Amino acid sequence: GCEDPRVTNVGPNEWVIAYTAFSRYGPAVALALTSDFEDVERLGIMLSPTNKDAVVFPDKFRDSWFMLHRPVTGHEEDIWYASSPTMVNWSQPGILMAQRGGPWWDSVRIGVGGPPLKTDEGWLLIYHGVKLMGIDALYRLGVALLDKDDPRKVVARASRWVFAPEAAFEMHGLLPNVVFTCGAIVRGDEVWMYYGAADTCVGLATAKLPELVDFVKKYDFLCKIKPEKGMMR
Repeated sequence: GCEDPRVTNVGPNEWVIAYTAFSRYGPAVALALTSDFEDVERLGIMLSPTNKDAVVFPDKFRDSWFMLHRPVTGHEEDIWYASSPTMVNWSQPGILMAQRGGPWWDSVRIGVGGPPLKTDEGWLLIYHGVKLMGIDALYRLGVALLDKDDPRKVVARASRWVFAPEAAFEMHGLLPNVVFTCGAIVRGDEVWMYYGAADTCVGLATAKLPELVDFVKKYDFLCKIKPEKGMMR
């Protein structure tokens, strides 16, 4: 099977689709290309299992494409990055953001939403975070800001979630208490975010782009962390 596609416009009439490909060995990251959404060229699996929640940036950095993805490393499920000059061979991996553990709303695992949105202050990243409530998983959405010229650097990360299951169709369904986005578009100064609700239906939520950027900076988790004496700087 294939699921959770993230579609990125990477040129005139050219889109790359990053999606999760399932097999007997688990989920892997695969890519496909299309120019008209009628014919699709499958590039195949790019990152081996267990891996998912991948998205490609619309711009190149230092002549390379950048991808965010979510491998399982031990018991950790964090957001990593990789780069490729050709979009076929991905290398130079590194960790971008980690789940925060403990009582945090994104304590168990995190994953990228849709393609990052370019702003004057950096790339706005919408991501999902999961917390266990007893035996049930609660999915909420948060935001972070990545450096405009080097998206491997997190400029700010909001400590609070920005979107959570509240409506009846988000709280009840095949998988209750889940909001999960794979894509958003900017229309003027407004973000239109399409999302799955309880794995049962698709919803649309909107917000002002400047307000989302202000939200990240106002509730920035990174600036709240002060190095203790003796800690490496």
